[in-house]
Amino acid sequence: MHSNVLIIGAGLSGLLLGYRLKLAGIPFKIIESRNRIGGRIHTLMSANGTPVEMGATWFGDQHIHIKQLLHELSIPYFEQYMEGTSFFQPFSTSPASAIPIPSQPPSYRIAGGTSSLVHSLASVIGNDAIALNEHVKRIDFSEKNVTVYTNDKSFEGSKIILAIPPKLWSNIIDFSPSLPNELKDIATATHTWMEDSIKVAITFNQPFWRQSGQSGTLFSNTGPITELYDHCNYEENKYALCGFVNPSFKRLTLEERKKNILKQLNSVFGNSINSYTDYNEQIWSLEDNTFFENQTPLFPHQNNGNPIFQTSYFNGKLFISSAEVAPIYPGYMEGAVVSSMLLTERIINKTVPNNVYKQ
Repeated sequence: MHSNVLIIGAGLSGLLLGYRLKLAGIPFKIIESRNRIGGRIHTLMSANGTPVEMGATWFGDQHIHIKQLLHELSIPYFEQYMEGTSFFQPFSTSPASAIPIPSQPPSYRIAGGTSSLVHSLASVIGNDAIALNEHVKRIDFSEKNVTVYTNDKSFEGSKIILAIPPKLWSNIIDFSPSLPNELKDIATATHTWMEDSIKVAITFNQPFWRQSGQSGTLFSNTGPITELYDHCNYEENKYALCGFVNPSFKRLTLEERKKNILKQLNSVFGNSINSYTDYNEQIWSLEDNTFFENQTPLFPHQNNGNPIFQTSYFNGKLFISSAEVAPIYPGYMEGAVVSSMLLTERIINKTVPNNVYKQ
């Protein structure tokens, strides 16, 4: 099957590329290895239909492009609840202390869950343009075409966009001819946002923390939970707490980790924590489609936004787009939106930088 543009990855960047190309009337195909769209955007429906975020969640006023996109798609967003008493736990040997949170710029969440954004994009794209469960093994470049080989299929196009984290495509996909050495080396040493994160969400029938004048916010230097926030929905009729777990706790079993988390929260919020109705967690380092272990550890955002990702390769047949490669706010949802926005303009207007690598 032949498409003008092949897009590898159905995360926010890949789907937004498809959405813009669809509006421009340019044929494309999105190839995704997971059995779902969204990538690191992953909203679960917990007990009683409570949306909880296992992936990307927050953005701020400085992230103007994602706010513009939400407005374009008529998707509302709302401010993160931070009212009332918050808690800080400096040492494992000391109890959490109530602390005032100073005034700060607001953070926002998307109504219905962050997945509302990707599903809205997909509804315009259409199911026929997205191929799920297709693990890309090899990409071949010829004089005129690009061919993508998955487990048992092949896809042909005139150009291809890598819309997955650079560390993944540099390690798990074979390219013929080979990628330039500098590009491969930098991509391999590019940190993937959220790859070492553990997120946890705990659902309740009532927001006991709000009823007690608490914000639901916890900061801890020890863990297992290092950050926790109110996670009630836009309509304020579904109730949850959601946050991050110290990555070292992935060595425990699910039950051991859950036991430690509930023990910590019980010491902070009291017995009300035991009234939870559901528990969900996501260890992103166990996701093959997110995590690839480097021999040399990477620091957060290492090589994110590197200029080498802004050019095209193989005579303008290969382009790169993802949150990690964006020239501004790399590693965030805003970065994914900006990356796809800039690349779409180049493809539609057929502009290519002067420093194109030619194989």
